[in-house]
Amino acid sequence: MSLIKANDLQNASGGIPTVKGQKLIPTAWVNFKGTGTVSIRDSENVSSIADNATGKYTVNFAVAMANSNYAAQLSSDGIYNGSVCSFGQGDSDNTALSTGSVRVEVRGNGSSYNTYDATQMCVTILGGQ
Repeated sequence: MSLIKANDLQNASGGIPTVKGQKLIPTAWVNFKGTGTVSIRDSENVSSIADNATGKYTVNFAVAMANSNYAAQLSSDGIYNGSVCSFGQGDSDNTALSTGSVRVEVRGNGSSYNTYDATQMCVTILGGQ
C-alpha cells in the first residue's frame, strides 16, 4: 500500500474534498468569545462574527454555502440561572438560514428562556459549498 502525505487537500472545483461522495470535514467552524467585545479565537471558512444583541450572534462565512439546507451544531460553556443552556439554529426571531451566514443564540433553560452572552461559543457547519 502507498502512503500519501499532504498538508492541504482541495476538491478540483474548489470545494471541500470528498471520498465516495461523503464530505470529509466541516464546511465551516468557529470558536469565539461571546462576551464583551466578541472575537474569534480560531476558525475555518468564517470571515467574521456579528454581535446582534445579548446572546444573539451571526456567523458570516468566507465562502458561501451551496444552499441553505446545511446543518449547524452549536455548543457553549454556559449555565444560566442554574439551568443547562439550550441552543438554537436560526434565532427566536425566526430568521431563515442563509447561504452567507447563520444566526445563532444562547438561551437559558429556565421558564423565561432569556438569551445571554456565553464566554465560549462553538459553531460547526456541515453542508456543501
